[in-house]
Amino acid sequence: METILQAWQLVVAFDPALVQIVVLSLQVSLTAVGLSLLVGAPLGAALAIWPFPGRQVIIVLSNAMMALPPVVVGLAVYLLLSRAGPLGSYGLLFTPTAMVIAQAILITPIILALTREAVSPLRRDYAELLTSMDVGKWQTLRTLLWDARFGVATAVLAGFGRAIAEVGAVLIVGGNINGLTRVMTTTIALETSKGNLQLALALGLILIFLAILVNAIIYTVSQVGRRYVDIE
Repeated sequence: METILQAWQLVVAFDPALVQIVVLSLQVSLTAVGLSLLVGAPLGAALAIWPFPGRQVIIVLSNAMMALPPVVVGLAVYLLLSRAGPLGSYGLLFTPTAMVIAQAILITPIILALTREAVSPLRRDYAELLTSMDVGKWQTLRTLLWDARFGVATAVLAGFGRAIAEVGAVLIVGGNINGLTRVMTTTIALETSKGNLQLALALGLILIFLAILVNAIIYTVSQVGRRYVDIE
């Protein structure tokens, strides 16, 4: 109980080291989510709208990639960014950029698959209307993405939840360098092994709060989306 109390005091006192770690974690995860949204949402909508040869294979692969092992992704990005790798000359290994890349690879399939599931019913509902109005392919994609915005928002939040809790991939490509690449999950693992349970518990409390917050927002967004559909 004394350790938990000390951890809580670190949180309410906005301990500088704690704040730095939390801010970096949010910066990395939010950047990865933004990049994944730019890639995953249009691709997911395209898979839902446009039939083409090999479409089912891509859908199966994208769904399978939702279960990508984080350490395997971390190893792949490490090899890509290492000095002997094709992108080694850019010096990105053991930087926040490398962590963003690893997280983006992990969560893009999640946003893609959930966006496709959100857009697919709308394509069936609006197919005749859009055809009769002679709406082009890209305009159709933008229209259905906008109508599926609540589902896309849920996909984004799910991706953020995966990113903020990630430890394996970011540990491999980030190196857990103090003041540079040390995020909440890697710090918890390190400080627990060192016996510094106060900081580890403080970060754990923040992670739990973020998990509850994300799930509450997902629930709220889904409820608002259902009401919006019922009103229409």
